[in-house]
Amino acid sequence: MLKTTALLLSLSAAALVPAASSRAQATAAAPAPANAPASCPAVLKHTFKRLQDEAPQDLCQYAGKVVLVVNTASYCGFTPQYKGLEALYARYAPRGLVVLGFPSNDFKQESADAKKIADLCYNTYGVKFPMFVSSAVTGADANPLYAELIKATGNQPKWNFNKYLIDRNGKVLDYFPSKVTPQDPALVSKIEQALGG
Repeated sequence: MLKTTALLLSLSAAALVPAASSRAQATAAAPAPANAPASCPAVLKHTFKRLQDEAPQDLCQYAGKVVLVVNTASYCGFTPQYKGLEALYARYAPRGLVVLGFPSNDFKQESADAKKIADLCYNTYGVKFPMFVSSAVTGADANPLYAELIKATGNQPKWNFNKYLIDRNGKVLDYFPSKVTPQDPALVSKIEQALGG
């Protein structure tokens, strides 16, 4: 009886292995979803250090998403926009939006201490969207992403909390100055259009 049970179990297992193997091959060979990019768009082919731990982050991880890039500062009249940016991110992230925050001292309103910047973002405003270490966003010293955004739009940040919207394919769609808040209907409607409705 035990030999018969063992034999049946081993035959069942042997029959399942090829089926599981062919399912795995079919899954591995499945085409990418229709909205997934074939490759990383040029505008996202950059690596920046993450704010909280300085771990290098490849922006290609955001390929296929709608990206809102914002230059931020801790000591600015527009700093409370962090709260609105986080609300925007929380609302639209499930549909494919990512907000990327780039602290900058170009306008002399950002701390040189990454820990202080992180504390303000995470503890004061509850920011969960990706934040990067402080870098230049204007002029000849602008980081490579901002150099591309400026070239694509003809608009260099004139102050903190300027916003650039990039579609799922890496096309820079629009530029919004500081006074355009995260809840502004013009910005929200562009984001919804880029997300597909």
